[in-house]
Amino acid sequence: MKEQKKVLGEERRTFLLQLLKESGQPITGGDLAAKTNVSRQVIVGDITLLKARKEPIIATSQGYMYLHQASPASSAERVIACHHDPARTEEELNLLVDHGVTVKDVRIEHPVYGDLTASVMVSTRQEVKQFMDKIKATKASFLSELTDGIHLHTLSAASERKLDEAEKLLKGAGFLIDQE
Repeated sequence: MKEQKKVLGEERRTFLLQLLKESGQPITGGDLAAKTNVSRQVIVGDITLLKARKEPIIATSQGYMYLHQASPASSAERVIACHHDPARTEEELNLLVDHGVTVKDVRIEHPVYGDLTASVMVSTRQEVKQFMDKIKATKASFLSELTDGIHLHTLSAASERKLDEAEKLLKGAGFLIDQE
């Protein structure tokens, strides 16, 4: 069996950037490591260097993604304020993706650290399931648990109408913080 050659330094980072730009899906650090014959930790360092160069790469629960400029297909965006216990997270996310909305992130206001934001990037039920499976497998806490369930989401959709419909459904299901 022929041993695969390591892709080194700048050549590897250029290759990683190309892979991420061409992929429409997240790519795990393990997959990137296998493609370049280096450890996942080396990939983490490479991604950090690329981010420092202002490359719009985000880490999601499904892997790394390159954020391309917003396309006309997702021209509407808004931030909503929610409140619920962790047991309702999957229900909340599914309600949104079922109505053509992408949940880009979750954000909280921490009393010590200030604003904390984590990428979510789910657009389908399958992505929601992968997100929830990763939370369970790693025994990670939801960011909103630090604020007794209060959190913000950045949502995007093809139109303001889709966001309005999703927001109305969230309100009816008791997820939104009443702003009155």
